[in-house]
Amino acid sequence: MAGLHSRRDALSLGLGFAAAAALPAGSGLARAPKLNSQAPYFYRFGFGDAEVSVVSDGPLPLGDPSESFLGVPKEEIRAMLTRNFLNPTAVTLEQNIPVVNFGDRLVLFDTGMGTSQAFGTTTGRLIKSLGEAGIRPGDIDAICCSHAHIDHIGGIVGADGKPLFPNAEVWLAQSDFDFWTDEGKLGSPAKVFVEHARRNLLPVRDRIKFFRDGQEFLPGVQAIAAPGHTVGHTIFMISSAGKQFCFMGDLTHHQILLLEKPLMEFAYDSDPKQSAQTRVKLLTMLAEKQVPVMSYHFPWPGFGHLAKAGDGFRYFAEPMQMVR
Repeated sequence: MAGLHSRRDALSLGLGFAAAAALPAGSGLARAPKLNSQAPYFYRFGFGDAEVSVVSDGPLPLGDPSESFLGVPKEEIRAMLTRNFLNPTAVTLEQNIPVVNFGDRLVLFDTGMGTSQAFGTTTGRLIKSLGEAGIRPGDIDAICCSHAHIDHIGGIVGADGKPLFPNAEVWLAQSDFDFWTDEGKLGSPAKVFVEHARRNLLPVRDRIKFFRDGQEFLPGVQAIAAPGHTVGHTIFMISSAGKQFCFMGDLTHHQILLLEKPLMEFAYDSDPKQSAQTRVKLLTMLAEKQVPVMSYHFPWPGFGHLAKAGDGFRYFAEPMQMVR
């Protein structure tokens, strides 16, 4: 045989053939074991003179879409999801949290579910994600909260009730603070949300500051009122070196359902009619001005662009920049 230099080579080759022939079909072994692990849950890119690190608080399962997305027949909702290769019977949202390093300060936008497991056990990984991204909680200078819902302010304090970001001031609309920390609402259907807001906001009350609509309350961060989802729901325009993107908070929860049909209502809106009108108004502005957007609940990492499409909108994900 060409290439064989000894009887030992021939014998080894023969034994190899015999062993392979003895293996049952489909029993081939990989050269390495299955790892059963994923990449760290962060994504980083440059924006103007700033650096943006998107970290995740983990997937948030909503379950049956017809229980959360209202005003459209169940069959139509399922058809919309099916057409877009999504599970028609269960919706899962992401929790994309941008951390913007402006060079002289580190600003975190929303904080996830924290210790609450109201939507299951896949949430609450913000601190772990920050660690994977090399960001220390003590280095965060400011936390900007789009609103005071459980999945946006839930990670301000830990299980022991102590602040997780000891050096950060907390920014929020005063109307949302007043509404969701109101002790009188503990007997309402929103009890779980109120309890978690009080648990996370009251321990840092002395560090909470309130912004106004249109105010650039931090250099490079402007508040834009977007009421309806909550009374004080706010989106943020983030600017650096002539570039800007909009952190949309909960202006829209789903990249298909609430874009294709922006007047569809959402079960967790405080005022569904107002929320739908606000959504159409601000999405139209962002699309017309071609402002890049960061969505809290869109598929990871939630950064992309909006365009008008008929009576609704379409989302175009920005290609991930894996090499800088």
